[in-house]
Amino acid sequence: MDSDFASGEDTAFVYDEISNIIKEAIEATIGGNSYQHNKVNQWTSNVVEQCLNQLTKLGKPFKYIVNCVIMQKNGAGLNMSNSCYWDNQTDGSCTVRWENKTMYCIVSIFGLAI
Repeated sequence: MDSDFASGEDTAFVYDEISNIIKEAIEATIGGNSYQHNKVNQWTSNVVEQCLNQLTKLGKPFKYIVNCVIMQKNGAGLNMSNSCYWDNQTDGSCTVRWENKTMYCIVSIFGLAI
């Protein structure tokens, strides 16, 4: 019985674990930088790649989808919505909003069990 619990833990989408991966990727990529339009494409690519690398290292049986949005803080509005049709018992999602004085970074990760 204990081995069943352990295997379930090993194959679960753990929100806190994924949230930490996102935060670490954002901090490593953007850190204390100010918004720079010419670096946004590089930053978003780096955040997504770092997240995927760390997710792959977890060795869990998931397919992952990673989205990253970086937006300058200038008073404009931004509304985002996600919807999924999946198995709530095995699949999961995690969204983290990070900000500093000049920008917002929003990263969403979807994990789909295989």
